[in-house]
Amino acid sequence: MARIICLSTTNWYPVPTRKQQVMGRMKGHRVLYFEPPVSRAAPLKDPRTLARMLAFRQEGDPVSDALTVYATPPVWPMYNKYRRINRLNQRVQARYIRKVMASHGFFDVVLWCYSPVAADLLDLVPHKALVYDCVDRHSAYGGLMTPEVVDQMERDLAARADVVFATARGLYDTLRPLNENTYLVPNGANFELFNQAAGDGLTFPDDMFNIQNPVFGFVGMLQPCVDLDLVLYAADARPDWSFVFIGEPLPDVDVTPLRQRPNIHLLGLKPHKELPRYLARFDVCLNLFRAGDLSRDVSPLKFYEYLATGKPIVSTPQPEQVNDYADAVYIAGDPEDFLAACEKALAERNPWMTRQRIHYGRESSWDARVAQMVAILKEKGVL
Repeated sequence: MARIICLSTTNWYPVPTRKQQVMGRMKGHRVLYFEPPVSRAAPLKDPRTLARMLAFRQEGDPVSDALTVYATPPVWPMYNKYRRINRLNQRVQARYIRKVMASHGFFDVVLWCYSPVAADLLDLVPHKALVYDCVDRHSAYGGLMTPEVVDQMERDLAARADVVFATARGLYDTLRPLNENTYLVPNGANFELFNQAAGDGLTFPDDMFNIQNPVFGFVGMLQPCVDLDLVLYAADARPDWSFVFIGEPLPDVDVTPLRQRPNIHLLGLKPHKELPRYLARFDVCLNLFRAGDLSRDVSPLKFYEYLATGKPIVSTPQPEQVNDYADAVYIAGDPEDFLAACEKALAERNPWMTRQRIHYGRESSWDARVAQMVAILKEKGVL
């Protein structure tokens, strides 16, 4: 039985991402899951973050017999811009982590990191093995950072890891020269949950009663990399079609043009367990990414969740991984091709396509992904 210290970049609640899905499936092992710290400057922008900033003073949350979640102490801002600030922050983080480890009797731990900032903590938290699970190109986030500083921290972290996982080909190609024990393991889906949308037993969501069919649906945060222009073109060309967005826009995304179309419906963020009820009402699922450098660095969870439903999918050629499923997905890059792909998907009557998507979804389940990761870690003597 291994003892795992997970330094996450995502809070355990409310939306399960790769971090929670992987850690929650580490059967037979004990996990201490540390949520990302809040910046000391955060309450200046949002007073509600003050409570979150002080949450580390509370007891850990035992979400299962084998996994306990802890908040972490606040950090000084601009740590991705000036490495000396990050080193200061990591000393504080390490002191807190060591204290929690001692209270749980954790020793000979596997340190499992998700952020390059952990590079400055490695010598401060005793561990027998190091795993870096890279899910993003962190230096592309923008904001108060110097990309060169973030990239150097990532290089330092990856070079010292016993095993590196990368979710996308672009990330793999960047990290593999730094560490020969780098493996491509894309994101996945909770197959059992989302496969419910393939049946007829789910109740109809109240906020979709007045939305007419056919429904073309998108699930996920509305980020700058989401190609909304394709939907605007199709909505104008087919006013009898409905387009539904499940998720919230980021502050730098203008959704005014979407709100101006009567056949586009922004339903907001929904609880994760409720998503299959909405997907069951979609006639076609949409995966929309703009062309750009990030297309090789992204592994969208929503795409694998769509596959699990068996429903027709229209996707842009980005991210690159969707092309592995071209025999069961309609791929289009420009507005006219996108409209034509939507028409083909809507008219699909081939049961083989449905079965093939469900097959791909099962192969892409989190159970399958984590089994792959565990097998690699056992081979390398980490677990």
